[in-house]
Amino acid sequence: MKALLVLLLTQLCSASLVPEREKDPEYWRRQAQETLRNALRLQRLNQNVAKNLILFLGDGMGVSTVTAARILKGQLQHGQGEESLLEMDKFPFVALAKTYNTNAQVPDSAGTATAYLCGVKANEGTLGVSAGVTRDRCNTTKGQEVTSILRWAKDAGKAVGIVTTTRVTHATPSAAYAHSANRDWYSDGEMPSDALEGGCKDIARQLVENIPDIEVILGGGRKYMYPKNVSDVEYPHEEKHRGTRLDRRNLVQAWQDAKPPGKVAEYVWHRRGLLALNLSRVDFLLGESLHPGVPWHQLGALGDPWPVLGCWSSCSGRLSSQGCCCLRGMVAPGPGDAGSPQNASIPLWMLAKQALHEAVELDRAIGLATRLTSTQDTLSVVTADHSHVFTFGGYTPRGNPIFGLAPMQSDVDRKPFTSILYGNGPGYKIVAGERENVSAVDFAHADYQAQSAVPLRQETHGGEDVAVFARGPMAHLLHGVHEQNYIPHAMAYAACIGSNRGHCNAAARPATPLLLPFLGLLLLLLC
Repeated sequence: MKALLVLLLTQLCSASLVPEREKDPEYWRRQAQETLRNALRLQRLNQNVAKNLILFLGDGMGVSTVTAARILKGQLQHGQGEESLLEMDKFPFVALAKTYNTNAQVPDSAGTATAYLCGVKANEGTLGVSAGVTRDRCNTTKGQEVTSILRWAKDAGKAVGIVTTTRVTHATPSAAYAHSANRDWYSDGEMPSDALEGGCKDIARQLVENIPDIEVILGGGRKYMYPKNVSDVEYPHEEKHRGTRLDRRNLVQAWQDAKPPGKVAEYVWHRRGLLALNLSRVDFLLGESLHPGVPWHQLGALGDPWPVLGCWSSCSGRLSSQGCCCLRGMVAPGPGDAGSPQNASIPLWMLAKQALHEAVELDRAIGLATRLTSTQDTLSVVTADHSHVFTFGGYTPRGNPIFGLAPMQSDVDRKPFTSILYGNGPGYKIVAGERENVSAVDFAHADYQAQSAVPLRQETHGGEDVAVFARGPMAHLLHGVHEQNYIPHAMAYAACIGSNRGHCNAAARPATPLLLPFLGLLLLLLC
């Protein structure tokens, strides 16, 4: 009787969650017909030459993350959530990208970055090199370097930029300019002696030397630019933030010194410094914060009312609007190295609430870029490098809080569970010999780690395909299921840059591509 009563109440509650208009079958028919009309209009393909290229890269943003972020966005707007639309959902062309590395079924961020930036698949842990390079083996690198779409754009005389919410030396952005047998060689202080003796360069040095005329570089990780033990400008008394370079070079100064006479090169390390600039008089901009991943929920407490990713893209857009400078970029919610101060060693991708709020911030940046550009001359692409073992389920009713409980208990241990779960990771907890009872913890807290099936100190990447959303000139080239390395080739074709330019002519001369990079999620500093 009790079970029947619970079932009846559940059915009644579920029925009450259905919006009145959705009970009318004509609502769904009209919606489908409108979608059909929009699809038919896509038969008139946009084959313009792309003046601008924008690549938004959501680090770890698998399909399940996109869906959960959509629901969160709707619920933040006081809706039920499921019916909401992300900005990327409005892009007319969608594909899937196969993310495996040449030597890994489940990929890492370095090998995938080499694919979607350089157009070549590579081994896990290696950056901007072919699969002929073995991780950690400096002596396998020479002659195996591969160039990125950022280099192709520069070779065509274009202005380019990288904006990221993680370290600028992180695997995700650094494949745009670096060639390394190990993604962790941020400075020479992280490199083994045999690599240094073999002539391999650290990633921070390559940022300054390989493509010295990148117009905009915004991100985090400034300690890799300074000599070892040099105090940090913002945290002078904290040893962990001191410089790491063994060669004693100040790469920020080297970056400024390498600029042509008469050109203005500005370096900023804080949001205030960036906002104080007259960007119409700036030719080159380098901005590096210390912390590349301040959690979303701390922004208000820190007195920063701006959506962080939106701010980054606004800054890049303002600079690109001056003279002939347009930015070709990557926007990506990056993994971040830390959660909150209370969980300083926990990557953000293990904290579902923070990760999904960051995905919503990325969505706001996409919306801003959409408003600032035209689909007639701007190809925008949104994708991910890989997914994570993040999932949500449990037969939750319509409008269930995305961070809430499933409406049922386990039929094995009789305990409740959250709808969001992980396949593996640090959320695996045994209390008194049994699975932790989540009703006894604050599962809605920003630092809550959702339960996982397998105990690991760090959650792993996922191996499934990731979505590719495209809009603008030649967006139809991104369709179906592709190898991930196809993405930059399609973008380059659209902009008439790189090697595949046989279709270009004087009447459709390629113009400056726009590059907006955001690799990491929620970076506080410069913007």
